[in-house]
Amino acid sequence: MAARTMWVNGPIIVGAGPAGLSAAACLHTHGVPSVVLERDDCIASLWQRRTYDRLRLHLPKQFCELPGMPFPASYPEYPTKHQFVSYLESYAAAFHVQPRFRQSVASARFDHAAGLWRVRASDPSESTTEYIGRWLVVATGENAERILPEFAGAGSFKGPVTHVSEYKSGEPYRGARVLVVGCGNSGMEVCLDLCDHGARPSMVVRDAVHVLPREMLGVATFSIAVFLLRFLPLRLVDRILVLLAGLFLGHDLPRLGLRRPDSGGPLELKNTRGRTPVLDIGALAKIRAGEIAVVPGVERFVDGGAEMVDGRFVAADAVVLATGYHSNVPQWLKGSDFFSGEGYPKAEFPEGWKGESGLYSVGFTRRGLAGVSLDAVRVAGDIATAYHQDSKTTPSSSTVCSVAHMVPSQAQT
Repeated sequence: MAARTMWVNGPIIVGAGPAGLSAAACLHTHGVPSVVLERDDCIASLWQRRTYDRLRLHLPKQFCELPGMPFPASYPEYPTKHQFVSYLESYAAAFHVQPRFRQSVASARFDHAAGLWRVRASDPSESTTEYIGRWLVVATGENAERILPEFAGAGSFKGPVTHVSEYKSGEPYRGARVLVVGCGNSGMEVCLDLCDHGARPSMVVRDAVHVLPREMLGVATFSIAVFLLRFLPLRLVDRILVLLAGLFLGHDLPRLGLRRPDSGGPLELKNTRGRTPVLDIGALAKIRAGEIAVVPGVERFVDGGAEMVDGRFVAADAVVLATGYHSNVPQWLKGSDFFSGEGYPKAEFPEGWKGESGLYSVGFTRRGLAGVSLDAVRVAGDIATAYHQDSKTTPSSSTVCSVAHMVPSQAQT
C-alpha cells in the first residue's frame, strides 16, 4: 500500500512524553505549529503503562516542572505517578498539544535534494503516512525500550521472569522468594515494595553504586546539591555529598554489599554516564534488618534459583529484572551522525540539543525533567526564529494552510 503524504507546517516531533509535550508547548507559545507523533495511544505511556503503583517523582516537584506551568500547590513535594500523569494531561490541554496517537515511526531521513525531513510512520492497521517538514525534533527520550539482558541458563529457571516495566505491586509475590536483578532506584524501590507485601527479595548488586539519602534534616538532597553548585565546582560538591551520605546513612554500606565507585562522584557519573545515584527511601533499613538480601552478579540461572558469581546459590520463585531502559533513536533515525550508536547526541551537554539540517533533540541530557525543560526552551526559540523569518518571506500561505489542515497543528487552536 502506498504511503499517504502529509506536509507539516512546522516541526515534526517524535514522542509524546514529557520531552515531546514540552517542545510542542514551547513552540505553541512562540506561535509555531507542530505535529507530535506517538506510537502508543496516550501521552507519557512510560508513566501510564510501564511503572509500578507506588512510584513517586524522585526529586522535589520544583525541579520537575515543565516550561510555563508549575505543579498545583496542593501536590506534595514528591508527587505520585498518578498526580504526575494528571499534571501532564493538564499541561497538554493548556498548550493545545494534540498528538497523533498510534503512529509508530519506522524511519526519519533528511532529503537533501528537497531540503526537508521525511518521516514514515505506520498505525496498527499497517497504514503508512509520510510526514514532510523542515524540522525534526527527536523527543523519544532515554527510556524508550527495555533492557533485557541475556543470562546463561535462563531457560532452566521455571518461575516467572518479569521486567520492572511490567511490575505493578508486590501483592502477587506475597510469601515468595524474589530475585531482583538491578540496584538502581527502581530495583531498590521494588525490593522495598516486595517487603511491604510479605515477599522475600534478594537484590543483585553487580556494580558499585552511589547511595544518597533522599533528604537531610528535612531538606531534599538534590536541593542541597543545586545550592552548592551555585558556588562550588561539581567535583567538590560530589565530595561533600558523599561525606554527608556517610554521616546520614552510615559508613557500613560496603559491608552490606553496596560499595561506592572508586572514581566519579554521584553527580559526575549521572551527567557523564547516565548512572543515577540511588536515593534511599527506606530500603537500607530493610537491608540492615535482613529483610532484603544483597547478592552479587548472576553467573547462571538454574531450576529453582540462580548461581551467583561468588559461587553461592540463591533460591528464587520469581525474578524481576530492574535492568533499565535505553534509547531507540538509532533504530529509526537514518543518515545522520548526530546521535551515537547508544542513541544519545554525540555533542556533550549543553550542546547536544541542535544538529544540522533542522534536526533537534529534547530529553537526552541525562539531567531528568530539568534537562528536558532546558532543551525544549532552546529548541523552540531556535525554530521559532527561523519559522517567523520564513513566514515573512513567503508570498502566500494559502497552499501551506490548505495542506497543513490535513494534519492538525498545535498553534492553530
